[in-house]
Amino acid sequence: MRTHLQTNLEQYGTQAQAYLDSPVHAQGPDLAKAQALVAQSVAAGGQALDVGCGAGHLSFALAPHVARIVALDPSGPMLDTVRQAATAKGFHHIETAQSTAENLPFADASFDLVCSRYSAHHWTRLAAALKAMRRVLKPGGHLLLIDVQGEEDALVDSHLQAIELLRDRSHVRNRAVSQWHALLADAGFADAAHESWPVRIDFSSWVTRMRTPSTRVAMIREVQIEAPKEVQEALAIETDGSFTFTTGLFWAQAGV
Repeated sequence: MRTHLQTNLEQYGTQAQAYLDSPVHAQGPDLAKAQALVAQSVAAGGQALDVGCGAGHLSFALAPHVARIVALDPSGPMLDTVRQAATAKGFHHIETAQSTAENLPFADASFDLVCSRYSAHHWTRLAAALKAMRRVLKPGGHLLLIDVQGEEDALVDSHLQAIELLRDRSHVRNRAVSQWHALLADAGFADAAHESWPVRIDFSSWVTRMRTPSTRVAMIREVQIEAPKEVQEALAIETDGSFTFTTGLFWAQAGV
């Protein structure tokens, strides 16, 4: 029987190139907003850490605005992809480190910016990870966190979490905005600002990227088709299974 981390590594270790090429991950208004926030608030000589970096899209977006960025992920193949892509893009100040979000191998107050994008919904120890991220931030440093939002409405949220888990066995939970604010405050972050954007998910590429077995693809479609009207409308479920979720961005500061 596999642990959750083993499942995660198995799921993503063979999919690094697919995530590097994924339009959902490679672009979006959240990346543009992240760049603007970092350019305005982090000094040009800033040190940054990208936790759960995946194929490295957030690191690549922020690299022009910091002096050094460490891309951290538990997956060796993902980090190989980041190194290769960073070299191709000329980002020689991007480093890589292999670890999990709650076990950051850095001294206290090492970074001016700690960030993460589309990773936290895989973390089993989210509260511990956020506290670790706070630990390695300098006093007054910034946290940038981007992830798929959970739904405040319990009915809609149950359906969203169900289709996420059926598609990806390493999924843990998308947190709603109210949950994020509570988690961030508990971890020692202050003045958390929030912005969100709708993201349309093409069903075919979504399940293909994860190599979801056909039996579970059929189960996802059954959940979608049998979902009540409120869920159909909230998730904008289309006839082919494509749907819309919300990406949330949180920008907070380490308490001093």
